[in-house]
Amino acid sequence: MHVQDSHWSSASAVATGGAVSAAAGGGRGDGARTAPLRVDAQRNLEHVLRAAREVFGELGYGAPMEDVARRARVGVGTVYRRFPSKDVLVRRIAEEETARLTEQARAALGQEDEPWSALSRFLRTSVASGAGRLLPPQVLRVGVADDGAGEPRVPQQRVQPGSGELRLVSEEPVPVGAPGAAEDDAGAAALLDVVGRLVERARAAGELRPDVSVADVLLVIATAAPSLPDAAQQAAASSRLLDILLEGLRSRPA
Repeated sequence: MHVQDSHWSSASAVATGGAVSAAAGGGRGDGARTAPLRVDAQRNLEHVLRAAREVFGELGYGAPMEDVARRARVGVGTVYRRFPSKDVLVRRIAEEETARLTEQARAALGQEDEPWSALSRFLRTSVASGAGRLLPPQVLRVGVADDGAGEPRVPQQRVQPGSGELRLVSEEPVPVGAPGAAEDDAGAAALLDVVGRLVERARAAGELRPDVSVADVLLVIATAAPSLPDAAQQAAASSRLLDILLEGLRSRPA
């Protein structure tokens, strides 16, 4: 899966340059060690990020780092030099995909006058890009509740009393001060906010079933992005599945 590589690669190089330089300097992170990555190091980083998006998109975030290294055609040591643990790499990919989905939702919200057109455009764009296979776990776990039989129900959004604002409700608490926790929450909250506006507009217009939540919309994105070996077959299957799911989301006259 190749998704806006030039955009993400340039952002990746900028964001990671300082960290890599700091590691090379024994972790001091002083100003003298924050030079941009060398051309070959930047190229390796781009290969690793592209490979990670492809591997995690096909196999899920449980895929081993060795698979990422093999797809990037670098040694696994190179991957670990850029990302000291798998969690760091997963967080990086999830953050980028969350930001991309947020921008797609904002574009649909700002460029489509009709509420249903805006929501369906966001869904089609997101599914076509394959982003559903890389949605971060904390987004899909928002408000997950147990049905008493050990199986999680479809996640629902919780609303802050008196404000109508969606809040993240993680299945597992994130330790205070955990690296990247604040950024993760901020990125996921931004996505939930803008998708929430798309949902509210379509619901207010009577075009969306009243019981459909923001979490349901995100679940559609995750469900309608199958990973198939043939690209044409995958695109056709995604389009057909999304057509069916969109019909299920629309309200029907009584």
